[in-house]
Amino acid sequence: MAAATYYVTRMAAVGSLALLTACANMSPQGQHTAVGAGAGAALGAGLGALIGDSSQAALIGAGIGSVVGGVVGYNWKGIKQDVEKSGASDLGVAVIEMPDGTLKVNIPSNVSFDTNKSVLKPALLPVLDSVARALNQHPELRAKAIGYTDTTGSDAINMPLSQRRAGAVTQYLAGQGVAPGRLTAEGRGSASPVGDNNTPEGRALNRRVELFLYAVK
Repeated sequence: MAAATYYVTRMAAVGSLALLTACANMSPQGQHTAVGAGAGAALGAGLGALIGDSSQAALIGAGIGSVVGGVVGYNWKGIKQDVEKSGASDLGVAVIEMPDGTLKVNIPSNVSFDTNKSVLKPALLPVLDSVARALNQHPELRAKAIGYTDTTGSDAINMPLSQRRAGAVTQYLAGQGVAPGRLTAEGRGSASPVGDNNTPEGRALNRRVELFLYAVK
């Protein structure tokens, strides 16, 4: 079993290195297209094997999961700068270009919701306004909000709470003129933690909404 694991890990590393090398030889536009066409997912799988956690492979390579038609590469530079300038950086809202071609706006709960609540805090609204502007200016884009909780409480509490929080984000965007058909919301409860649920700091990291912007083929 150990030998097999070593082999898979080694092959994943080789595959990821080959992918990175190939992308390095492309033009910037070609790199974006390659990532959007599936290279990001392959890279995520390779990284997941390297860190020994297939769930992390999904997070790295395909944060929003399966998308009908597939995600394509996109130039996020202008949108990313606008969101960051809206106050995201001051609030601790990270805006990250993902390997799968999406743009992730990571919204921590301390700036978005009170404990056990799903009503958006006013301080976050300028950030969401900038996201809504981007979506209205670029009708080819879609958005998906995914809510997460820590492990405090039961799934019976956490799953609906995470869904309501994700829904609060998409409902606000819809209220700013974004067509509801371009928005989706999903609650995943305490799944896919990014911090240690045994510590207050880790639990705080896990309570979040990840808002993904993406373009489809």
